[in-house]
Amino acid sequence: MIDFRYHLVSIVAIFLALALGIVLGSTTLSDSVTDTLKRQANSASKGLNDARTQQRQLQHQIDGEEQYASVLGTQTVAERLKGQSVVLVETPGASNDSIEQVSELAKNAGAAVTGRVTIQKKYLDDNQTETVDELATQLKPDGVELPAADGPYGRAGTVLASALVTRDAAKAGREDASGGTVLNGFRQAGYVTTSGKPGQHATLAVMVAPSTPYAAEGRDADNKALISLATALDAADRGTVVGGPLTAAQDGGLIKALRDSDAEKSVSTADMVDTSSGQVVALLALQNEMGGKSGHYGIGSGVSGYLPSPAPAAGKNG
Repeated sequence: MIDFRYHLVSIVAIFLALALGIVLGSTTLSDSVTDTLKRQANSASKGLNDARTQQRQLQHQIDGEEQYASVLGTQTVAERLKGQSVVLVETPGASNDSIEQVSELAKNAGAAVTGRVTIQKKYLDDNQTETVDELATQLKPDGVELPAADGPYGRAGTVLASALVTRDAAKAGREDASGGTVLNGFRQAGYVTTSGKPGQHATLAVMVAPSTPYAAEGRDADNKALISLATALDAADRGTVVGGPLTAAQDGGLIKALRDSDAEKSVSTADMVDTSSGQVVALLALQNEMGGKSGHYGIGSGVSGYLPSPAPAAGKNG
């Protein structure tokens, strides 16, 4: 007979075997998991090092291209705007460096820079809409028709444009009483400040967009007001370009808003104007504008390419 002691020994043996199996199995599993994790860590480390190397290479390439554009940009645009004049329009939050660099490049292209008009935040204040409209109506020069359908900022833009730009070669480079009255009125109201002689009626205009999109509340109305001004400038001169950094071509930015509006058919944009190559592109876009061609350039959404293609011929300024 099989007694109780036999059963007890058998049960103990089974449990010992199970315990030994668990210990051996867990040790083997632990070694396998450890090896797998080590391989994954080594692979991730190699991938990170490769990415860092590629990033350094790309940065060197970008730095080289920026240096190339900076050194040869003046030669690229030489004489392309000869006989023309440019007024610079600074929006609230625009980069002063970009404005200065575009100004210098325009001079190298043969254009005279009449001056700068800086739009103040007060101009875009929702509480000022009615006053802006009243001022535009009051200051409207004889012979200037205000667009009834374009709202207060469409009318204000038309009046401001009449003081800043012209298509008439006989009027270009000349200040007049009505233009002076308009600029004085907007200055006294706190809507703009000026430097240089922007009242000399330039033939071309460059508006520099805010580097950072405005706050979401009221942003659409602010962008629409500035687009109205850009459209009015383009209608009154030989060409207008709105330039800015890539952030201005992203959601909420002025350039993105313009490209999504009806103004995209007439006003050109360049979304890399904080770089030397982007500044060259803006000048090429101005040259194309004189020939009746509008376009959108850079690397943001809605562009046809980084620059006009084919590029306008050197020495031909429309």
